[in-house]
Amino acid sequence: LKLNGGLGTGMGLDKAKSLLEVKNGDTFLDLAAKQILDMRSKYGPVKFMLMNSFSTSEDTMEFLSKSYPSLVAEGGLEFVQNKVPKLDATTFEPATDPANPGNEWCPPGHGDLYAALVASGSLDSLLAAGIKYMSVSNSDNLGATMDLSLLSHFAESDAPFMMECCERTENDKKGGHLALRNSDSQLILRESAMCAPEDESAFQDIGKHRYFNTN
Repeated sequence: LKLNGGLGTGMGLDKAKSLLEVKNGDTFLDLAAKQILDMRSKYGPVKFMLMNSFSTSEDTMEFLSKSYPSLVAEGGLEFVQNKVPKLDATTFEPATDPANPGNEWCPPGHGDLYAALVASGSLDSLLAAGIKYMSVSNSDNLGATMDLSLLSHFAESDAPFMMECCERTENDKKGGHLALRNSDSQLILRESAMCAPEDESAFQDIGKHRYFNTN
């Protein structure tokens, strides 16, 4: 499952970030599709799915229909995550934009994966097809391919969840990090939006908070 809800606005795009060209004319989405086809040639029928957002679904499906029609023809390729209203920063009430109502909404982030997977019916379809394990990664994470040793370890350990983590560097200090919650010692992923302004320097301390989720 590739998380494909983000727009590439920070990279000068007004469409899905995965449609950004990476190398030799191939986009992130091209490479993800080619990786799936390669994995199928090695391992068998690996299922491919996308969690799109209302902002990326049309562009993504149009691209795949033209470039990889066999993947689209399989059905069940995408489900669309929910959307939440933007809030007025002053009143904290739902924002309005009569000239462009689409601006009144935004995707709720990748944490919506579980709710969207269930509500869309995709989880039921996967279970009915006998699928037991799912690998989840961002659509621009080209390193997230099938690793039989990891899959075997995951299956043999009977763990409900496994996450790839790396040590933070100076380039990663503005992103989220792993932390232990003081109230219950629960391991959590702490994002910058959860950080109070006065705690920002500690949040970015890569010596104190050493690890992040690669996603």
